[in-house]
Amino acid sequence: MSYRNTDRSNAATGPRADGTLDLQQLRTFLAVHRSGSFTAAAQLLRLSQPTVTTQIRSLEQRLGHLLFERLPRGVAPTAEANDLAAQVAEPLDALEVVAGPGAGDASAPPAPLRVAGPAEVLHELVLPSLAPLVEEGVRLRVRTGPVDDLLEELRGGGHDLVLSPLCPRGRALVADPLADEEFVLVASPSWADRIRRDRLTRQGASSLCGAPLVAYGDDLPILRRYWRHVFGVRLTCGPAVTVPDLRGMMAAAENGAGVTVLPRYLCREALDQGRLVALTEPEKPPVNTMYLVRRPGVSDNPHLDRVHRHLVSAARGW
Repeated sequence: MSYRNTDRSNAATGPRADGTLDLQQLRTFLAVHRSGSFTAAAQLLRLSQPTVTTQIRSLEQRLGHLLFERLPRGVAPTAEANDLAAQVAEPLDALEVVAGPGAGDASAPPAPLRVAGPAEVLHELVLPSLAPLVEEGVRLRVRTGPVDDLLEELRGGGHDLVLSPLCPRGRALVADPLADEEFVLVASPSWADRIRRDRLTRQGASSLCGAPLVAYGDDLPILRRYWRHVFGVRLTCGPAVTVPDLRGMMAAAENGAGVTVLPRYLCREALDQGRLVALTEPEKPPVNTMYLVRRPGVSDNPHLDRVHRHLVSAARGW
């Protein structure tokens, strides 16, 4: 397979008589493959959607088979598309490193870097770590939201960097481990006295049966994992309070609403000041890995690598 470069004015041309594949078509193909959408690829490449559609159809005609199945929302790659992506991704990414991500006004300041993730992680860890870079010229646009939605938006070009407790599958995104967050079973001092930590050590989860539970949702996702990992039993109680925000859970627990499980980075100060008490200190507490997720290839924002390196360095102290 041979590749030939073209400028963007020829981006919608058809197959070539000499048998080479159009390099811009391959770039467009890879953007569609990674983003899962013609619309998202057009935004990433700064092309119109009809141009993207024409390029993909021309490439399919040249290759003699479909590359994408059209879905109600987005597209799904065929087996042939996955094979082609595996062949061209590495050389195209290497070419982007040499040639740069694309045209633009070199004198213009970089666009703000779009960072997204869970609100608690951003507020407690990420923004304090990145604050010094703002004085040095880095501009940030920060978004919070459900991680699945943020990762989907990242694929489509809606963000530059996402902090995620989930490691996305596939080749559409690159995830680098950042830090492990440790979870702690906590309660207010009054509830800790009522539970009596020595009894909890002897009797395990059964000593918590009378305590109300403060959870993220009705399915108790964090608490169920803690019960299974530390106590080796299934949590069958329902929550007394649900708050879809870890900071809200902590506030409820501090004020005596009941027992909950929180990441240690979030409740460290409350533990140090005695507003919360750690009910157990297992030798191997449950942990969850936080990832820095980005799109593969070269970003057109020069601050992305800088922010990425800064967060990796800062995370050593988290």
